[in-house]
Amino acid sequence: MDERTIPQLQDKISSGEMTAVDITQMYLERIERIDQHGPSLNAIIELNPDAISIARAMDVERKKGQVRGPLHGIPILIKDNIDTHDRMTTTAGSLALEGSIAPRDAFLVERLRQVGAIILGKTNLSEWANFRSTHSSSGWSSRGGQTKNPYAIDRSPCGSSSGSGAATAANLCAAAIGTETDGSIICPAQTNGIVGIKPTLGLISRSGIIPIAHSQDTAGPMARTVTGAAILLGALTGIDPRDPETRFSRGKALSDYTPFLEIGGLKGARIGVARNCFGDDLRVTKIIENCLSLMKQAGAELIDPANLDNEEKFTKSELAVLHYEFKADLNTYLKTANSEGQVHSLQEIIAFNEAHKEHVMPYFGQERMLAAQKKGPLTSKGYLNALAKNHRLTREEGIDAVLEKYKLDAIVCPSGGPAWLIDLINGDHYQGCGTSSPAVAGYPCITVPAGYIFGLPIGITFMASAWQEPTLIRLAYAFEQATAIRRPPQLLPTADLMQ
Repeated sequence: MDERTIPQLQDKISSGEMTAVDITQMYLERIERIDQHGPSLNAIIELNPDAISIARAMDVERKKGQVRGPLHGIPILIKDNIDTHDRMTTTAGSLALEGSIAPRDAFLVERLRQVGAIILGKTNLSEWANFRSTHSSSGWSSRGGQTKNPYAIDRSPCGSSSGSGAATAANLCAAAIGTETDGSIICPAQTNGIVGIKPTLGLISRSGIIPIAHSQDTAGPMARTVTGAAILLGALTGIDPRDPETRFSRGKALSDYTPFLEIGGLKGARIGVARNCFGDDLRVTKIIENCLSLMKQAGAELIDPANLDNEEKFTKSELAVLHYEFKADLNTYLKTANSEGQVHSLQEIIAFNEAHKEHVMPYFGQERMLAAQKKGPLTSKGYLNALAKNHRLTREEGIDAVLEKYKLDAIVCPSGGPAWLIDLINGDHYQGCGTSSPAVAGYPCITVPAGYIFGLPIGITFMASAWQEPTLIRLAYAFEQATAIRRPPQLLPTADLMQ
C-alpha cells in the first residue's frame, strides 16, 4: 500500500526519482487493479482521459524551473457534483444528467488547475449528494452504482462524499475534494479512516457545484494526513464574484495553512468536550476517552463537559431550510448546466426519475425531492423563520456560546460510529455525532483518525467558530502526530472480528 504524502511525492519528483507522469500512471494502475477489478471499491465514476497529458505538461514546466506550488504535478480526485469544462461529465451520480458537460470549470477546479494539480478523475457519491431519499444507501448512485469501504468491502463508506473518502483511504489519489451540507465530508472521512476538513461557509467558492443548500453547502479537502488536507485547503480558497459568500473571507482566508502544522500545537490549548454528542456506543466512548487522555499528556487543558445543548433543537428547521433551498438552488444551477436537454428543473428531474425508475430508483425513492418541490420561494415566512432559528441555535446560542462560556479554543466529540453493513433494502444505519451544529452554523470542523472497532475506523472531530481553520489545523496536526493512529486499509471482504 503506497501511503506517500503530498510532500513525499514532491520530494520524489524534485529528486528526479519520479515524474508527474510516473505518479499519475501509478494511481491509474492502482485504480484499474483495485477499484475497477479485484475488490472493486467502485469509488471512481469517471477517469480524466487527459490526465497523462496534463501530467506531461506539468513535467515540462518543472524542467523549465516553473513550479507552481506544492500541488504541482500531484493527482487529485474530485467529487462528481463539481463542474469541469473538459472531457469529463458532471452528473451528481444521476442518470438524469448523464452526458452533461459543464459550460465552465467550478471556481475550485480553476484554482486547482492554476496551482498545477492534475484532475485525475471524478468520484462516485450518494446520488444528488444524498438528498433524494429518506432511506438511501450512502455511496450508491444510479450512474455509478455502490461504492464500498476499503476497510471491509461489505461495509458502507458513508456519504455523500463516499468515493472521495474511499479512494483517498485506498491510495487511489494523493488527496480528494468532497462536499458537505451536513456530514458529507466528516462522515466519509472518519468512516474511511482519513482526515477531512469542512471549512467555514464562504472560505471555498461553491460556484460550479451542484447544490443542495447555499446556507450550508461547502467543498473541502479529504486526505490521509492533516498535512495533505492543509495543503489542499490553501489551494482552494479565493474570492469568487460568482459566489457572493466568498467576499466574507477577505482578510480571513489564507493560501497557505501549513505554518499551522505545529507538533506542540496542543500545549496550552483549552478544549471543550461535548459529552452530549458522544452517542450511546460505549466502544466509541472508550476510544474518545483514550484520545482525551493523550491530549492531556500533550499539554491540553480539557473542560469536560462543555456540551452543545441545542444539538437536538433544530432538526426540523434544518430540514425545512434544506428543502426550500434545494428547490431554489438546483433550479438555478440547472438553468446554466449543459444537461443535453434532459432536465432543466427539479420538477423535470422528478419526472425523469419516475419515467426511468427501474434504473434510477430500484432500491429507494425520491421523497426528499418531492418534499422540496412542494416548497415555496425563499421569500416565504416559513423559510426565513427556520433559517433565523437555525443560525441562532447553532451560532450565538450554540458553538459561540460554548466557546465563550468556557474560553475554549475548540470543542471535540466523536465523528461517528463504525461503518455499517451496506443495506440497499433499508438504507443507512448512520450513527452520527456532532456534525450538525457546525454544518448549520457554517462553521469549520476537522476529523482525524482516533481508533478502530474490529478494524473499522473511528474519528474525532475538532470544531470552532468561523474562520478558525488555523486553530483547528494546529490542534488536529498535534493530535495526529502524537497518536499516529491511522493505518491503511487491507481491502478485507468483511470486518476482522479478531481485531
